[in-house]
Amino acid sequence: MKEDFESLSASLHPSLRGGEVRIGARSSAESGIADFTDDYPRFTHEMKATHTILVPDMLPWHFDLLVHVIRREGYKVEVLHNEGREVIDEGLKHVHNDTCFPALCVIGQYLNALKSGKYDPEHTAVLITQSGGGCRASNYVPLIRKALKAEFPSVPVLSLNFSGLEKGNGLELNPGFILRLAYSIFYGDLIMSCFNQTKPYEVKEGASAEARVVCVEEIKRALDRGKYRKLKRYVLFILNTFAAVPVKSEKKIKVGIVGEIYVKYSPLGNSHLEDFLLQEGCEPVVPALMDFILYCIINNVNDAKLYGKNKKTAAVFKLVYRYAYGKQKKIIKWTKQHGRYEPMHDFERLRACADLVINQGVKMGEGWLIPAEMAALAETGTENIVCAQPFGCLPNHIAGKGAARVVRKLYPDANIVPVDYDPSATKVNQENRIKLMLATAREKL
Repeated sequence: MKEDFESLSASLHPSLRGGEVRIGARSSAESGIADFTDDYPRFTHEMKATHTILVPDMLPWHFDLLVHVIRREGYKVEVLHNEGREVIDEGLKHVHNDTCFPALCVIGQYLNALKSGKYDPEHTAVLITQSGGGCRASNYVPLIRKALKAEFPSVPVLSLNFSGLEKGNGLELNPGFILRLAYSIFYGDLIMSCFNQTKPYEVKEGASAEARVVCVEEIKRALDRGKYRKLKRYVLFILNTFAAVPVKSEKKIKVGIVGEIYVKYSPLGNSHLEDFLLQEGCEPVVPALMDFILYCIINNVNDAKLYGKNKKTAAVFKLVYRYAYGKQKKIIKWTKQHGRYEPMHDFERLRACADLVINQGVKMGEGWLIPAEMAALAETGTENIVCAQPFGCLPNHIAGKGAARVVRKLYPDANIVPVDYDPSATKVNQENRIKLMLATAREKL
């Protein structure tokens, strides 16, 4: 019997011999699996002067300003614009296709860029934002590290978050830095809104794009001079700059874009959805990025109210919310007074719209924000809505496609089409689904 046991023990992995079971004792080298308890490269203060930080192309409207703010803090930042099937295929090499599509796009962009030869891996880092919620987007960092460890093990991953994730491995934040980022989002939202309300009607091709450049450069100068907090001055500057663009008087179909935060904004993630809608003679209506920021903030307040969690932290978030929401209300007021443009949604109205459809305790991923945006769009005249859904994003399918029926019941004229964005979906199929929705919209028009 003893001889049989010794023979069996000898055939086992060393970590199991002698009757001792040691879970996880096998090294990553032996198993061929990346071990994320291993140490990984960290971005140090000294690297600010030596490393280029790559950022995925998620926010085409806001990154001009946000990247400018980050560069002012001494970081060398570059937004990636590489795209195409090779980027998606690169992501598929390192990310299981059951993982959400945005992770695949982001990692594909990183790896494709690093393999291009344009960047020195010894002096390059990558940056990702994390909301801190229960969505998988808050857990992209291990996936990115896994991919980098396989091919570029010296490249560190930085995190930009306000929820305490990745302590000691993110951007060095201070109150002034955070304030400049927040104001950049407000201005970026307004520029995006004004452009989308001007571009479909412009008399001279490219005039709206020129106005956008003028506005962005003026806000950059305000950030450099420390004048960016003169909110009314720069809100009116943006409104007047776009209002000066000659436009045609004609009626266009308005199409709202809601959904998961990455595919809602990223041209790579949504197959250039805004450009497609413009080509189809539509006016894209894209909700403000600040709405998502306020959604993340108020969820921390709701956690204390609904679940009794982190009451002291919630009090701080409540103050932050009051400050940011107060600025949003002023922008809406001045936009209404100006009269040329439809204002962005009031966030408290969004919350009221959410309560008509779903409880505000539903906060996984974009949670209650998606049905809230659909309802707010429908009640303000944008009845045609594309709900952009990444494959594998369970919260989005539940709170997006799952809530659409209730929204249609509340707003019978709502014309909502869910569109899946994933590695196997073709642009032709996606656009055909949207064209069917537009055919219905044109009949109504």
